[in-house]
Amino acid sequence: MLENFLAGLAVVMQPLNLLLLTSAVFIGFIGGALPGISGVILVVILLPVTYGMEPTTAFMVLTAIYGATVFSGLITAILYRAPGTPEAVMTAFDGYPMTQRGEAGKSLGIGVLSSAIGGIVGTIALIIFTPLLANMAIKFSSPEYFALAVLGLTVVASLGGRLIFGLIGAALGLFIATIGIDPLTGTSRYTFGNLNLAEGVGLIPVIVGLFAVSEVMKRTLDHESHQPLTKVKVKIFDMPILRQIGATLSRSSIIGVIIGILPGIGASTAAMVSYSETVRWSKHPEKFGKGAPEGIAAPESANNAAAMGALVPLFALGIPGSGTTAVILGAFIMHGLQPGPMFMLTSSDLIYAVFAGLFIVNFMILLFSKPFIVLFTKLLNVPYSALGPIIIMCCVVGTYSVRNSMFDVWLMLGFGVMGYLLEKINFPMVSIILGLVLGPIAESELRRSLSMSQGSFDIFLDRPISATLLAVALVLLTATLVMPLIKRARRRTATQGEAT
Repeated sequence: MLENFLAGLAVVMQPLNLLLLTSAVFIGFIGGALPGISGVILVVILLPVTYGMEPTTAFMVLTAIYGATVFSGLITAILYRAPGTPEAVMTAFDGYPMTQRGEAGKSLGIGVLSSAIGGIVGTIALIIFTPLLANMAIKFSSPEYFALAVLGLTVVASLGGRLIFGLIGAALGLFIATIGIDPLTGTSRYTFGNLNLAEGVGLIPVIVGLFAVSEVMKRTLDHESHQPLTKVKVKIFDMPILRQIGATLSRSSIIGVIIGILPGIGASTAAMVSYSETVRWSKHPEKFGKGAPEGIAAPESANNAAAMGALVPLFALGIPGSGTTAVILGAFIMHGLQPGPMFMLTSSDLIYAVFAGLFIVNFMILLFSKPFIVLFTKLLNVPYSALGPIIIMCCVVGTYSVRNSMFDVWLMLGFGVMGYLLEKINFPMVSIILGLVLGPIAESELRRSLSMSQGSFDIFLDRPISATLLAVALVLLTATLVMPLIKRARRRTATQGEAT
């Protein structure tokens, strides 16, 4: 493992790769700090650009952007209570009160240090656990792969508390995945005689439309705005503060890694859980929400650790651990690669180069965050009326360049309108992407499994691993259905008790 990591580090330190990695970190800083341009959108926008790169370089860049955006969302969360990314929502609870007290620089310093430490812990976990998980899964065959795909679909479909929307989104993604030529029989499906649909609906038009174009429409049509930042002095290494938050950093980083590894849960959930646990363990819980340093350290160390942990199931099992990693999974497929148990054997040089790149990215956060915050105060003054058209132009050019197809551009715009409308009802669009990405895997492995068993579904229950994975999927769906009923019953009981 150490030998492979050092080999990956040598790849990262090549001048061109190091330059691209540094550029990706700064791009991620900007995308994460600007409210409305999250890691998902930024990765989507730059996805077509990486199509012309070598796969190793492409995924070093994409994962570096991913890691940097998770960090930089804290900047506007702390200074204006306007999180740049969903992962930074909890950071605003104590970061903004510190800013109101005139301690913006101190608050940002805590956030930067916590993010870097959480990211380093998460990267170490990524390096250790990915091969172990892949070795466990090396015995997988078609039934296990089908069960994994079902698990990925059910986890994402269960997010957000609105199960019906999640299931509809996953079903819609599955349907889109069936359009085109059947890979096993060569039969046309849902093409309606349109040759443009014979190759299927590409990932890029769907992803770019649902996330990037819809966000530009939302910010433009809904007239959303943000305030400019003021100059602040960031102090990262403050020993008294570090001693105060040391235990919080350790506990929250571990929580972040565990939650990040769970498919579909995400860094935002890790931030919320770690914050609540920090309050639970604190001797002075009343200080939270009023500017407690631990209230910044907990979510920031957890969300960055979870972001790295979310890559573990992606590389080892081919299941995304978050929305952004779902897009990265699409990028792997676009490059003709399929993450999973055999991926550690066939592409170990690529994987360890990505690991080494992420390790360096977390040190770059410590090194470049202070000058970036100074520079960012000027960039935030750019009106969205100028930034939005630039984003749309990048989307059009990038989408067209993948297959040289104007049909894909029109699809992208159509999915953009669809995404804008779905945002209005808080529809979980990640479930559509997961259905689109995991749909072909589920379909092909289901059909192969039934061929192996001569049409008997017992093959999924006779094999321990596939039966376990399907049982977990069933438990997650059941829990999603039952928990709201339990909470409703408890509220009803509490209301009746107060009435009596």
